[in-house]
Amino acid sequence: MSNDYLLAIDNGTQSVRALLFDLHGHLVAKSQVPLQAYFSTQPGWAEHHAEDYWQALCLACQRLWTMTHAPKSAIKGVAVTTQRGTMINLDKHGQPLRPAIVWLDQRKATHVPPLPWYWRQAFRLAGVSHTIRFFQHQAYPNWMVEHQPDIWANTDKYLLLSGYLNYRLSGEMVDSIGSQVGYLPFDYKTHGWAGKWDWKWQALPIRPAQLPALVPPGTRIGHITQQAADATGIPAGLPLLAAAADKACEVIGAGCLTPDVGCLSYGTTATINITSHRYFEATPFIPPYPAAVPHHYSSEVQIFRGFWMVNWFKEQFGHLEKMAAAEQGIAPEQLFDELVATVPPGSMGLMLQPYWSPGIKVPGPEAKGAIIGFGDVHTRAHVYRAILEGLAYALKEGKQRIEKASRVPITQLRVSGGGSQSDAALQLTADIFNLPVARPHLYETSGLGAAINASVGLGLHRDFHSAIQQMTRLGTTFQPNPPHAAIYGELYEKVYRKMYKRLKPLYEEIGRITGYPGGV
Repeated sequence: MSNDYLLAIDNGTQSVRALLFDLHGHLVAKSQVPLQAYFSTQPGWAEHHAEDYWQALCLACQRLWTMTHAPKSAIKGVAVTTQRGTMINLDKHGQPLRPAIVWLDQRKATHVPPLPWYWRQAFRLAGVSHTIRFFQHQAYPNWMVEHQPDIWANTDKYLLLSGYLNYRLSGEMVDSIGSQVGYLPFDYKTHGWAGKWDWKWQALPIRPAQLPALVPPGTRIGHITQQAADATGIPAGLPLLAAAADKACEVIGAGCLTPDVGCLSYGTTATINITSHRYFEATPFIPPYPAAVPHHYSSEVQIFRGFWMVNWFKEQFGHLEKMAAAEQGIAPEQLFDELVATVPPGSMGLMLQPYWSPGIKVPGPEAKGAIIGFGDVHTRAHVYRAILEGLAYALKEGKQRIEKASRVPITQLRVSGGGSQSDAALQLTADIFNLPVARPHLYETSGLGAAINASVGLGLHRDFHSAIQQMTRLGTTFQPNPPHAAIYGELYEKVYRKMYKRLKPLYEEIGRITGYPGGV
């Protein structure tokens, strides 16, 4: 068994990685190809050429073969995990009709299909009319019908990036249930396309024939075609297995299979997730996403542009650390951790609310970020620590919402994503949550989750429980510091939890006066 390998392809927002794992979860080889930044022809838009994703995948695979002595004959299968919500329109020949609209895109439709009166009345009585309107205005197909009707009329298939890459590798228009995160006619409770009479078919212009077939994670989608083999170097005929979206794969790659273990993702979007076999809504009328395990749900609370804020700080205010790191030949992150260490817990009263981008319900569409408590003692270091603390406070609030809905206490935390490499961030997370926080044994948890899907689907491990048990382990664990936890506990309860409610009316006035953020 130790001589068998699995190829995971992880197409993130910033790079494509080809990862070779053995059946014990060891990363045998890795190739990473950076992606060109998304482009914007209008403010708030984010687009990327679909062919560029494919070419980056091919290059990552080709480079991988030069980095390992593992024989290709020992590779038993391939699985793909991708960024969520990035959509691609294909014509009847399988060719992209326009650039992919990336999940970061903020365009909105102005005119949307009217819903029948009975649905409008039902949503009004349920108090979710705004949520439904938000869904319709955010849905890219509604924007296309309004602004690019010819493209939508010629759209034969409308795929997530995962479905597009599965198609390029296997020739099959098939995607994983675990990848369906977006403004689509998907039933999050039954894990299939919505029923014939579901309101989503009337809220969107999508036709059933435009969507791919769906299969559970771990299912064989097809086999690598000769054309894909020539482009990537992956052996033709190798099985292609369904995985799940990158966040869902991250959760199982971090070893989080039960609802008492929370997975924090410190990535571009910061999240807290649990895996549960039971359907429940941590935020009312916002469904849980499909998990990377069949018939399971990934209950999630997001902080949109979460650890993007850390990168924002480094770009805007971190020039000294970057220059010093280059001179010393060390990673800049080491100096940023030292910056955090110069500031006491609580950042001497500087409190940050990390709503740099609005949400649907909590926060609402009017939300903005805020930093309060400034005094003449505060420096860049205090702002940086306050960012990390604010993100942890927001995720702790998410943890409490999940616990209330699930009725299961979260007693353990794992942290993955780019921010998990910061010891300072993980220590203050342990202090704010007042729980042990563990870093998984390797950084590539989303790729490992995809490999777990492939392993179970190929029968190389008996089931998900045994695969996760054998392929995931804990790395460094950070224990809470009781005095620090006490400070954070008070700041969280007496200050942070009151900030949004008290600032919300001011955010609404700012939006009314300036027009930003734009309403729908």
